[in-house]
Amino acid sequence: MTATRLSGRSVFLVEDEVMIRMMVADMLEELGYKVAAEAGDITEAIRLAQSIEFDLAILDVNVNGKVISPVADLIKAKGCPFIFATGYGSSGLPEQYRDRPALQKPFQLDALGKTIEAALRGG
Repeated sequence: MTATRLSGRSVFLVEDEVMIRMMVADMLEELGYKVAAEAGDITEAIRLAQSIEFDLAILDVNVNGKVISPVADLIKAKGCPFIFATGYGSSGLPEQYRDRPALQKPFQLDALGKTIEAALRGG
């Protein structure tokens, strides 16, 4: 599977900082992905995770002081891949998800693209 075949997939984005969320959404579009939905708080993220279809999720670890675990649990139950975005490094990930891919904020377009491709391929 090539990067071209992976582009066009949809991404669910959870990030509480509006400017960061806008920047990541722009990066996703530049990489050829469609933003399926965006959430800036846990309640909205849970609602969207239960109600929309997407191929991959990018989850901020700490959303307005709350850990993203309930949203990650829902997405895992759907069998959908997800990536964490964190400013705290892998030690800041919820313990049960420390084996999941994580992007260290701030991240560059190239790192985002490679991490998404690996997650969509199941790597």
